[in-house]
Amino acid sequence: MIKIIVMKKIFLVCIFCASLTTAFAQKETFDLTTFSPPKAWAKQLAENAVQYSTEDAAKGTYCLITLYKAVPGTASSKENFDLAWTSLVKEMVTVSSEPGMQPPATENGWETQSGLAPFESDGNKGAVLLVTATAADKMVNLIILTNTDAYEPVITKFLESIDLKKQAVSKHKNTIKSAAENPVQQQPAIKEKFAFNTTNFDDGWTAAEKDDWVEVTTGNIKVLLHYPKEGTIFPADPEPLTTAAWNILVAPRYSNLVNYRTAYISTYNRPYLGMGTVTDNATGKNMFVVLFRQGQTGWIEFITTDKNAFIQQFRFDPETIQWDSESELMNNLSRMTAYNKFAVAASDFSGTWTNDFTGMQQLYHVYTGNYAGMNIHQSKQEFTFTNEGNYSWKLLVVNGMVGNMKFNETKSTGKMTVLNNWKLKFSKIESRAKTYHAHWSCIKGGRLLNLLDAEYPGSGLYDQYGKAK
Repeated sequence: MIKIIVMKKIFLVCIFCASLTTAFAQKETFDLTTFSPPKAWAKQLAENAVQYSTEDAAKGTYCLITLYKAVPGTASSKENFDLAWTSLVKEMVTVSSEPGMQPPATENGWETQSGLAPFESDGNKGAVLLVTATAADKMVNLIILTNTDAYEPVITKFLESIDLKKQAVSKHKNTIKSAAENPVQQQPAIKEKFAFNTTNFDDGWTAAEKDDWVEVTTGNIKVLLHYPKEGTIFPADPEPLTTAAWNILVAPRYSNLVNYRTAYISTYNRPYLGMGTVTDNATGKNMFVVLFRQGQTGWIEFITTDKNAFIQQFRFDPETIQWDSESELMNNLSRMTAYNKFAVAASDFSGTWTNDFTGMQQLYHVYTGNYAGMNIHQSKQEFTFTNEGNYSWKLLVVNGMVGNMKFNETKSTGKMTVLNNWKLKFSKIESRAKTYHAHWSCIKGGRLLNLLDAEYPGSGLYDQYGKAK
């Protein structure tokens, strides 16, 4: 049985410390972290983490140290720790209590939070230690799993050897720019590359492709689905992030901003909100504007005549942060991204369109918790179209355990037919004809091709730039 009192001694040195040196092992660097790895421990290196492990099969004891690559976080070290505890620790083991916390420590600009809790997995008991370091809206996480105090000296030396690279303070300021400071730029007209640039939906909404956004309207309500733009997404607390996005996406088209405020909801996939009453520079009318983003929605701008009109349409008060349920918020605000949808035509298809996917699984023994290797799956599909409707298609798949990967490739060619504005037929994919539901989604300077297998929904989304979607 592990001695928690001994593990508590580990807490006392569980800070990222740059000033101590040991004769532990030659220094190594992973991402932002430099450290001395444990000698003779097994090492597993992945894209997002490095892990060192050891075990004594005769005694049934083990220890795993996993150091993760830096990821975006908030300025709050405790909030980052809580997020990592939920998304990393609880996904790895079943803890029986909330973590026992130590006072935060600061070194080289990084503030460290550390917490320990017992865990059990199919009768295998032990303790899990999470250390989260925060600086400049980034966080680095370290997890230690063990079922014995025998490795305490090794763990202590490892923690003492760690040095995190000093981070520069974020350049983004939490100030609202006026229209004079950030004037609106004239948008060039859309080039007619595709047959359909507007869509009329059955529920009364209309979508139109614009140079910097998709404009969705119904009655006197307008929603702008902004394309990704530099400077609007970066690691930060909600207020400076939302304000920076407001300055770039919203402020240039308005003046006389009144009652500007930001808000967010503290969930794992938390929404960000900025709002205020403004004067539309193009019409001279006062409007109530809400800027919203959650997860992968991108920034969405809601423009209504006043706040009450916004609440009536979307059943959500952005100032009091009240809604019927979290699903209501998702359904009524995030759902607007579904209107970025345009019909297809035979004249649209020319060039190469690709889809890439990568998935990775880190495996652990159920009873011992020992690391059991990594399984990787990668695939790439490619369509190449000609103006005559001919196409070539190929699929490359790589999968298996690291060190024993298998590769497969299949190809076919044929004729593509547009059955209607929302459906395509390919004469041969692999060994037979296939039909897909199809539509375009707009991005800055291009479009994404959405293909959904008419027989087996869930087949995928392709883009012209080779990025997975």
